[in-house]
Amino acid sequence: MNQEKKFRPALILIVDDSPLNRRLLKVVLQNSGYQTMEAENGKMARSMASENLPDLILLDVMMPVEDGFDTCKGLKQNPLTKDIPIIFISALNDTENIVKGLELGGVDYIGKPFARTEVLARIRVHLELKFAKEKLVESQVRHFADIREAQESFLVDPEMYPEARFKYIFRPILEAGGDFLDVIRTGENTYVYTVADISGHNLGTAYVTSALKVLFDQNINPYTPVEEGLRMTNAVLNRILQPSQHLTAAFLLVDKGMNKAFLYNAGHLPAVNVKASTKEAKLLEAEGDILGPFEQVEFYPTQEHVEPGDRFFLFTDGLVELFGDSMRTRTQGIEEVMKQAAASADLPLGESLEFIFEHLCPDKNLLQDDVVILGTEV
Repeated sequence: MNQEKKFRPALILIVDDSPLNRRLLKVVLQNSGYQTMEAENGKMARSMASENLPDLILLDVMMPVEDGFDTCKGLKQNPLTKDIPIIFISALNDTENIVKGLELGGVDYIGKPFARTEVLARIRVHLELKFAKEKLVESQVRHFADIREAQESFLVDPEMYPEARFKYIFRPILEAGGDFLDVIRTGENTYVYTVADISGHNLGTAYVTSALKVLFDQNINPYTPVEEGLRMTNAVLNRILQPSQHLTAAFLLVDKGMNKAFLYNAGHLPAVNVKASTKEAKLLEAEGDILGPFEQVEFYPTQEHVEPGDRFFLFTDGLVELFGDSMRTRTQGIEEVMKQAAASADLPLGESLEFIFEHLCPDKNLLQDDVVILGTEV
């Protein structure tokens, strides 16, 4: 939140085709200290919202050309405006329309004719929620800046979560590299396995990786959906990373109770899945934006059915890419991981990881990037 926005009154966009309704709401809001903007139709509202980024939108439903529901859809599809809270104000106050408005992304629905005190009370509640979320991001940025612990002290110990059934290999090329891994428990039988890679190899990169565990622990938890946690993480990284830096990461959520796995990918490599029943390896791929450079990010997770004994492997590009005389492309490296993961399916998980690592990186002196490979068995 920039300083100019921090100290100005909240800006509310009023969208209604009736000049009388707009004027009434404008008077009510301005008398309560809010700044206002007006749009007489949905198309104008979407344009004004993209340009001015109001703190909240009051949206009528019954309008010509484009009704309020279509306007809401357009606002939620635009990365610039998707997080602006929308309160519908409409004479269509039956249950069906109220539910539709909320399902489309509205935070509230007020029926016409409305009471001045009710409108102001609901606006206040939703502005407080919006600003509280922004303050949370700000506090995480400040907290992040205070962390100076060494990177290795943040690496999770497999003995802490024996029921998570995971092992890993971590080989930084510097004393503190740019790769990172973590395992976070988010439910009785649910864990999120994370492998990440910060661009660059310098003290600044080491500083960022040393604090990623705190950031992930704050935002990936039993009470926050993974996708929302990633957006919160991105909001902090967008503030603290250097312009030349970004984070790629893979987040594998395994729910053993539901026999399901979900891969959330932030511009990272795919995961490799080895089925216990067939000993065959396949790729688990998902789309998503890298973290840090963009204010808004999107993720498209992939779901996979799992059975006891199934394995997943997450890794960084230092494992699969080689340069120089022994050049190996990323695609070739990923294919090799699949081959060796399948070949070592009968070995204990830790030995399987060593088997894969030795076959892909036989000469450790040739490593030119950090290497992380994390494996888990359902």
